[in-house]
Amino acid sequence: MASTSGRIIVQVTVSQKRAIARTARRLGLNPGELMRQAAQGFAPSDDERDLLALIDRANASAKQASESLVDTLSFIQESNKRIAAMTAGNT
Repeated sequence: MASTSGRIIVQVTVSQKRAIARTARRLGLNPGELMRQAAQGFAPSDDERDLLALIDRANASAKQASESLVDTLSFIQESNKRIAAMTAGNT
């Protein structure tokens, strides 16, 4: 038997915990083994992978847009200071 190397705590509702325990008993497993097997057997569908990739691209685009806005606002602020200095010199 493999030695325990770590613990992952998963929060579930009371009804989810009961359902997991029932399923584990029905399959002759303990709840931890059921959860391990379920996690190891999980593979996202092509649609899920595509959606996750789209989300990653959208997040990267949003970050880039935000950084561009910060740069633009900084440029505008410096430009406004120059305009104010030139205008103050003309009065």
